[in-house]
Amino acid sequence: MSTPLFLLLFCISPAWSKLATFKTQSDAQECSQQQATGYLDDCTCDVETIQDFNNRKLFPKIQKLLESDYFRYYKVNLKKPCPFWSDSSHCGLKDCAVQPCEPNEIPAGIRSESFKYTEEPNVISQNARECEKAEKLGAVNNSLSEETKQAVLDWSRHDDSTDNFCEVDDEHCPDAEYVDLLLNPERYTGYKGLEAWKIWNSIYEENCFKPNSIRRPFNPLLPGKGDEGGSFHNWLKGLCLEKRSFYRTISGLHSSINIHLSARYLLRDTWYERKWGHNITEFKQRFDAQITKGEGPCRLRNLYFLYLMELRALSKVLPFFERSTFQLYTGDSTLDAKNKKLLLEIVNLAKSFPFPFDERSLFAGEKKEAENLKEEFRLHFKNISRIMDCVGCFKCRLWGKLQTQGLGTALKILFSEKQINSLQVSGPSQGFHLKRQDIVALFNAFGRISTSIQELQNFRELLETVQK
Repeated sequence: MSTPLFLLLFCISPAWSKLATFKTQSDAQECSQQQATGYLDDCTCDVETIQDFNNRKLFPKIQKLLESDYFRYYKVNLKKPCPFWSDSSHCGLKDCAVQPCEPNEIPAGIRSESFKYTEEPNVISQNARECEKAEKLGAVNNSLSEETKQAVLDWSRHDDSTDNFCEVDDEHCPDAEYVDLLLNPERYTGYKGLEAWKIWNSIYEENCFKPNSIRRPFNPLLPGKGDEGGSFHNWLKGLCLEKRSFYRTISGLHSSINIHLSARYLLRDTWYERKWGHNITEFKQRFDAQITKGEGPCRLRNLYFLYLMELRALSKVLPFFERSTFQLYTGDSTLDAKNKKLLLEIVNLAKSFPFPFDERSLFAGEKKEAENLKEEFRLHFKNISRIMDCVGCFKCRLWGKLQTQGLGTALKILFSEKQINSLQVSGPSQGFHLKRQDIVALFNAFGRISTSIQELQNFRELLETVQK
């Protein structure tokens, strides 16, 4: 079976846990050597600590939370046209399809959170406008005059557009539908072809910070794949921390998705049986240090880098979730309270991690220069989120959009001045707000990263069995 390009599209691939521990020397050396222990560069944590923390403590809790009704239903518009090229096509394979939910399948509490429409297409009802206004005004001091409140709302709309790190679907759009994530799992679909390659190429070649003279070392379709002589990683090491972190974040996201697809690969497809499971061959082709010429371990390091970044976002947003007014509303008060308790356990657990990612080290230079760099960082990532609407496989598009929105929400938490200021005070959040869609995407995206770390252990055990 040939290597599916979908695995190449959303996948930079990690290695098993033994390949995950390195000692930092030069980037070229650390990606070609395999050490027993070691620390992640640009962080103060070793991989073994992350693995133990995730697999023993956090992974079981986050999986349980994501099975709840609040987190399993995600509203998404899979019909948006590609904004970058007009010749995109849709995958016709049955595994690429997504089955949206019928309205009566969605818990009443979740349905009531969405703004309602009149029978006329694209026209928001007056009740919906009042609902939106009430939601925004809920964060505004009631002592303000009506004129000042309206000014605050205008500022808020502008701030929201400049504060977001990703392109978010308009939940009011009639094309936006609820999808049950548990019934549409992320797995191998067979999606491949030139269009998949085009998206992959656009994400890395046009949106990461690098000169045009630098060629992707992990491009498996170009001659001379792999990091020839360590030149790429020597160059990457020379980037400023912010631009290097951007690359590592995107690489880590793709690494994670590649693990999901290798772990849920279509192993058997006959008229009487379809079986998904761990594909060791696919895993090794992307993660083995020798096969990838040292690139696989580098990708894995980026996965752990992303894990620390999203873990830090969860811990930092704790005050938002601790408010007595916040609830995971589905209409079942008993389960809602139980799930909020579980969510707080997870976020407090994230806060207890002893070696957190330090977001203060980014954008810490001269103010004007730092602000310009952060804006460039934000716009680059926002552009990548728009590329998700060019993915021809609807199931791939679903999970690509969800995980980029989740990562974008994490970046907003880490780098929004509004968030940093507003969550230092008690009571309602002044300005900073996460919608249900943001929360669902944030936890599901982190759940995918957490699953990847767990799957590395599964692949390691499978490889050890094969080698005996």
